[in-house]
Amino acid sequence: MRVIWIVLDSVGIGAMPDSEDFGDHGVDTLGHIAEAFPDMSIPNLRRLGIGNIDGVSAGIGSVPDPVGIYGKAAELSNGKDSVTGHWEMIGIETKEPFQTFPDGFPDRIVDAFVRETGIPGVLGNCVDSGTAIIERLGEEHERTGKPILYTSQDSVFQIAASEETFGLQRLYEICAAARKLLMGKDLMARVIARPFIRAEGGGFVRTANRHDYAIPPGEDNLLVYLAEAGVPVISVGKINDLFSGCGIRTAHKTKSNEDGVDRTLEVMQTEKEGLIFTNLVEFDSTWGHRRDVPGYKAGLEAFDRRLPEILDRMEKEDLLIITADHGCDPSYTGTDHTREYVPVLLYGKQRKARNIGIRNTFADLGETVGRLFGIRHLPVGTAIEL
Repeated sequence: MRVIWIVLDSVGIGAMPDSEDFGDHGVDTLGHIAEAFPDMSIPNLRRLGIGNIDGVSAGIGSVPDPVGIYGKAAELSNGKDSVTGHWEMIGIETKEPFQTFPDGFPDRIVDAFVRETGIPGVLGNCVDSGTAIIERLGEEHERTGKPILYTSQDSVFQIAASEETFGLQRLYEICAAARKLLMGKDLMARVIARPFIRAEGGGFVRTANRHDYAIPPGEDNLLVYLAEAGVPVISVGKINDLFSGCGIRTAHKTKSNEDGVDRTLEVMQTEKEGLIFTNLVEFDSTWGHRRDVPGYKAGLEAFDRRLPEILDRMEKEDLLIITADHGCDPSYTGTDHTREYVPVLLYGKQRKARNIGIRNTFADLGETVGRLFGIRHLPVGTAIEL
């Protein structure tokens, strides 16, 4: 038996009751895209029941007889980023938020980072868009050798540097050093290496060699329990980075959503047992953070067109899970994540379609997977009846 678990990174479906506590007012990633583009074509997601979910925007479109188990889940954890979202899915509730630095990093952190890595200093040290800051500071970075440091409202220490002049391996090394520094009172969820190169037409463009250095999760989680039981866990995309390899047997990096679907299909062809855990990051990194509504819509349609390939490759006992980790409403202000419910879509050839309403935590998905494989209960979460 296999579980194919696909996270559509940032595809939220409406504000949670506490979203305003996180600075998010009236956000709805999928709903606002549907409103902007009434002709958006996602027939396969709709067939699974995404438009039938309680409280979802009418613009998404319901169907009379969905074939999936459908609902939505609230985030229990104190956060709205990829780490807290993914960790909660596997049974880890983040009660205390990770440290953020919305005004840039203090001298004690920057000085320690410079001292530990031997770099000549940093540029930026501010809240900014990753694409905008490399355009603004890329030339100076190449001239001075100083990496570009920036953050957001999320708990991220992001370091951008040129693969061509600074070197990819050196970028990874200084990010690994930063990960060791950002602990204790300065505990941050992720250090992210953001490599870029010069574009052919001028300016700079980020490459697919991003690498996330997340803090390791605790041992009480779904992936560890599966590994202990001998159930293989295969990651596709940034899943391995988000869990620091915890419990994962084999990891496949990806360059895009299309590449992520390709890798998932390849793994489905060769692996006949276990959990195939995929993250499709472009919804978040390419369209959400850049507030690109047309691009986001096109990305959703592109995934929907590939969805039948995944369904066709499923075996009789397999279960497909499609969900998200947070929102990133491209129609909203700023460039940060948004606190939203996430869709819960489950499909299996032997599973009866039904509405499961609103789940109290993302961890219900992890507990459901755990029950299928017969492992011990997670610290949080209630299994969905299949």
